[in-house]
Amino acid sequence: MRTHPSALLARWGGRLEVTGSAPRVIDIACGGGRNALYLARRGWQVDAIDISAFALERIRTVTAAEGLPVRCIERDLEPAASALQEFGDQRYNLALLIRYTNLPLLKSIARALVPGGYVIAEMHLQTDKAVAGPRSPRFRVAPNELRDAGSPFDVRGYFEGLVIDPDGRTVALSQLVGRRPG
Repeated sequence: MRTHPSALLARWGGRLEVTGSAPRVIDIACGGGRNALYLARRGWQVDAIDISAFALERIRTVTAAEGLPVRCIERDLEPAASALQEFGDQRYNLALLIRYTNLPLLKSIARALVPGGYVIAEMHLQTDKAVAGPRSPRFRVAPNELRDAGSPFDVRGYFEGLVIDPDGRTVALSQLVGRRPG
């Protein structure tokens, strides 16, 4: 299990203009919680969402031992249209969508952010290169597809290409950092 945060999150996390003493983040499809734990250790209030009860229990064990502000929510994120509806009036300063390909979810994310809130999204990119990650194109985005789906946001950063992960694996990624207008 990886424990380092996404390199994209680590690079952008300190650059986000966030107000308030306890900013809120929603980590969507959080998996083992590497990004949720990274942010909670830096003072963020975290809602970590995943379909895996096992993964969430691992996060709960760490957060209980360290006293971290993470709420774990077991949820199937399909269909995307209803995935975040129940959060109603809850608003976040940041939404993470790291290596989970669900482009329609970006519209729901925009509604879950405070005006001026950020999204950091990273998805596997279609490529003919030998890279780590899913083999099926169903779990990879086409070139510029993430940028197009990010139209509700003011794009602050966008990248597509090969990246060397901190664990040494080469991956093809599409990365977007956007800010909700307002």
